[in-house]
Amino acid sequence: MLRSAVLATASAWILMPQASLAQSSAPSGAQNLPSVTVTAPETRRRAAATPQRRATRSSVQTADRSKPQPQRNLGFVETPLGPVNGFVAGRSSSGTKTNTPIIETPQSVSVIGAEQIRGQKPNKLDEVLRYTAGVRAGTFGADTRNDWWLIRGFKSDDVGLFLDGMQLFYTSYASWRLPPSNMERVEVLRGPSAVLYGGSSPSGIVNVISKMPPAEPIRYIETGVNNFGNAYVGFDVGGPIATQPQDGKLFYRVVGEVRNGGTQVAFTPDNNYFIAPSFTWKPDADTTFTVLASASKTDTRGINFLPYQGTVTDAPFGKIPTSFFVGDPSVDKFTREQEMLGYRFERNLTDDLTFRQNARFAHIDLTYRGYIGNGWENINTAVMGRYNWYAKDTANQANLDNQLEYRFNTGPVRHTMLFGVDLRGYQIDDYQNFNFGTVPSINVFNPVYGLDIPLTGAPFRNFLITQKQAGTYLQDQMKLGNFTLVVSGRNDWVETTQAGRDTGATVASRDDSKFSGRAGLIYNFENGIAPYVSYATSYNPVIGLNASNQLFLPETGQQAEIGVKVAPRGFDGYFTASVFDLKRQNVATTAGTPILLNQTGEVTSRGIELEAVANATKELKLIGAFTAYHLFNSRDLDPSLVGKTPTNTPQLLVSAWADYTFKIGPLEGFGFGGGVRYVGSSWADPANTLEVPAVVLGDLALHYEWQNWRTAINVINVTDKIYVASCSFPTSCFYGDRRRVTASVSYKW
Repeated sequence: MLRSAVLATASAWILMPQASLAQSSAPSGAQNLPSVTVTAPETRRRAAATPQRRATRSSVQTADRSKPQPQRNLGFVETPLGPVNGFVAGRSSSGTKTNTPIIETPQSVSVIGAEQIRGQKPNKLDEVLRYTAGVRAGTFGADTRNDWWLIRGFKSDDVGLFLDGMQLFYTSYASWRLPPSNMERVEVLRGPSAVLYGGSSPSGIVNVISKMPPAEPIRYIETGVNNFGNAYVGFDVGGPIATQPQDGKLFYRVVGEVRNGGTQVAFTPDNNYFIAPSFTWKPDADTTFTVLASASKTDTRGINFLPYQGTVTDAPFGKIPTSFFVGDPSVDKFTREQEMLGYRFERNLTDDLTFRQNARFAHIDLTYRGYIGNGWENINTAVMGRYNWYAKDTANQANLDNQLEYRFNTGPVRHTMLFGVDLRGYQIDDYQNFNFGTVPSINVFNPVYGLDIPLTGAPFRNFLITQKQAGTYLQDQMKLGNFTLVVSGRNDWVETTQAGRDTGATVASRDDSKFSGRAGLIYNFENGIAPYVSYATSYNPVIGLNASNQLFLPETGQQAEIGVKVAPRGFDGYFTASVFDLKRQNVATTAGTPILLNQTGEVTSRGIELEAVANATKELKLIGAFTAYHLFNSRDLDPSLVGKTPTNTPQLLVSAWADYTFKIGPLEGFGFGGGVRYVGSSWADPANTLEVPAVVLGDLALHYEWQNWRTAINVINVTDKIYVASCSFPTSCFYGDRRRVTASVSYKW
């Protein structure tokens, strides 16, 4: 039976020996790289014997017009896995898994390149997304544990994180973290993407593209420190390795960073260690094989869970200090060890047929221990209650994605057909325990630390959950004149098992099978205007347990979207506008406490997104984004919540960033940039009676380049605004980032 065979293969794949190298989450320490010129593709050895159909097709797909497109960046050939020229990307593979111009993709796509990342100096991935349309980044404010974001109003960091086109799923507390210093580009694909990627968020995905071994030498080192005493040093070295002609070409790269120091919260370090070696072998012009490895360690402490009164509104004594630590430094810890090993293989079998295989095995070991804030015990005396918490999660994830791309014509219609088979295996060893009423309360202004209270009783969760997923997908990109029609279909077979860790006995299991599809049409006018329409369904077999320790039901989703993309001729930039209607069923929501989840009926998100990105001149680069939507419970087990907006979710986001660098004159090499972010109000309770106010934040960047040196000062929240990023419940509110000033210096040679 097909399902049995493929699921058995996925099972074997997940249980393979653990990889030894892995990835970390450190801020951008090696972003400040020399510009890289990507050479045109090599001439294939059998080119003389075969008509050059591919070259013709490539130029047609790049600009399917009767008039030639202006070449905006002479000497720079963009690929979906390579650098972005300035702030403006022209191509992406996230929307189709093929090398497709963004202007010909009937779906919302945003691309953030390494130059933008370097200029804004983010500490972690969610900070990379702050100026992207449709994304609410940093949901829980100044949290050093994880990356958090919403896409089109839905939580997407758990099932919407992808690295090099393959998912990094997490459940419970076994979360992954990726460092900005190893990101070549970050692509945000909005809307359902399950048809190509299998189980994922119906609101969209964030696909991080790793830095690959370069054809030209890179030698780079950077160090910096911020006003909280958090210092780092990072490096990025790579280039070609001398080989004999008969052995092909070999390239390498090693990116690494060490970061240690404090944060705005007392007793909460942000310590990260990360290294990522990679190698590319090109035996001939038709074959590329890249090995990507990484290892990392994170050492920090848990985020504060603070009450609404005392953060959003005044308590009798005023506000809780943002530096207050609600846990106990002798008890609290959050440690993550993460390893990954994978490869990318591509082989051009003929001029019109390409095979690709991508694979990765990832392992994570995470420990989370601490005392968690549980609301006021006596607000008049500033005494807060706490509960005792412990989680130990170990998870393995294996991905294998096989793709066959065939380019052919049927009369006047040009096709790019993609057939794929992917296997995914995930297993988590989940142990959780908590006690109420055993931990002493704490006074906000006179905290007493050094009390290690052991946990008692049986664990709340003590399970081994395994999920094996196999999927087959087929996509056809059809071009007729200026029309591009994309039609995709996929079927998934999923097997999920929950077993007791102590006995090994199966507690629960379920088998699921589901079809998902997508259709999109875009028309490219000669003047650079491209209207489009699309419809997609989504399927996500959720891994995890509800508040009753039962397996979650699969999520489903549907979206209709219409929009327009504008790339004016002679202008290095583009503008996009889209409106959408997105429904998500079986959404996981909090149940009684922030750590327990149940699945409600349906949540609807309807909205509009506007985005502008431009290399306006060789000195000036611009980004602008506007997002407004109406997010509400369209069905719920509790009728009183129908029509209400889920907590943590602002419905209006506006941002803009500009960077100007002098290219000539006495100020040559000096540059400055700045941005403004508006985050709308949100709700702190399911009944929508407690509001978290909107906030306006400003960011600043100053930088100077001289010969091989670069110095920079980056400031986030330049006015040092004290604000609450969001609240999950009235007892669970989270302060946003205070002013953070980072000074850095780098050298390349």
